[in-house]
Parts: sequence; C-alpha cells; structure tokens
Amino acid sequence: MAAKKGAGVLELAVLGLLHESPMHGYELRKRLNTLLGMFRAFSYGSLYPCLKQLLSNGLIMEDRPEEPNTPLALQSRRSKIVYKLTADGKERLQQLLTEAGPASWEDEGFGVHFAFFSHTRADVRLRILEGRRSRLEERLESVRAALARTRERVDSYTLELQNHGLESVEREVRWLNELIGRERAEQEQQAQSAKRIDQDMPRDEGR
Repeated sequence: MAAKKGAGVLELAVLGLLHESPMHGYELRKRLNTLLGMFRAFSYGSLYPCLKQLLSNGLIMEDRPEEPNTPLALQSRRSKIVYKLTADGKERLQQLLTEAGPASWEDEGFGVHFAFFSHTRADVRLRILEGRRSRLEERLESVRAALARTRERVDSYTLELQNHGLESVEREVRWLNELIGRERAEQEQQAQSAKRIDQDMPRDEGR
C-alpha cells in the first residue's frame, strides 16, 4: 500500500514538472530531487520505472532529436531523450490535482500537492490545507500526551528532541492557519467581485 502511495506521489510530481516544460531525464531527476527531497526520501531508482509506466499508459512521450552527420548507432547512445506530456497526460494531471482526500494531506503527498497549488482549483486547495491542519492538530494532541506521560522518565536530550518535534508541528499549524486565512479571504473577495459584476450587468427590460 505504501509503495502504491509513493508511486502516486511520484506520478504527480513527474506530470506536474513536465507540464511546466519538457525535460531530459537528468534534468527531471534534478528537479525531482529539489521538489521531493524537501518532503521525503527520493530514490533515483524509482524514477525510470515510473517513466516507463507513464510511457506505457500514453501519458508522456519520448522525443529523440536527431544529430546531423552522426551514425544512427551512435545517435541512439548520444542523443538525450526529452520527455513531454501528452494530451492524456495533461488530463491525468488535472485529475490528480482535483483529488483532495487524505493522501493529499499526509506527509507523503502534501508537499507535492502544495508545489502545484498554482494549477489547483481554489476549493481543492482549501480542502487540502484544512485536511493537513486537522491531521497535524491530531498529531499535536498525541505528542503532548506522550510528553506528559514520559517527561519524568526520559533524559534531557530525549526531552529536548521531543520538544523540538512539538515546536515543529506547532509552527506548521500556525503557517497553515495563515494560508487558510488568505485562501478564504481571496475566495470571499472573488465571490464579492463576481456578485458586483452580476449586479452591474444591464437587465433585459422586457423587450
């Protein structure tokens, strides 16, 4: 199950990056390391099986540029394959970006979904942020309860480590509260603007 979830995160990351620009495999690896490395361990060994599966499903395509005056046998080794998103790949990406269930706000997937928020509908963004906050609030209660039970039985270094973890979660919850507040304010502003435009539109006088 965990492997399947990880594959889903990698699929979203690859499709999202290729939507921004076609890339060589090496460039894609670097971008994925920057994107995924911030949130989870990224194995290079998982990238090429993922690309192979996406190719098989018709979600991406390979572009092998021909090099003039180079024998065909050498071209196949020297030329860099450029991966591009297909029309089906764009459709699949949009489908993934509308998913706002638990997988999108768990540790495994939240960072990648957040990285592509600019391509995500406002209502989906808000559901993911609220889901993430709810999950972290549950985690806070659990950590605080564990600290209360073990405070007298652990050494000072372990206690410092536990407090550090608690502060990290509290900091992320504050960050999420700010983001959620901005999202709601923007949605409210857009709703009011749409309402004013609707009110200002000329009405049919019965003609």
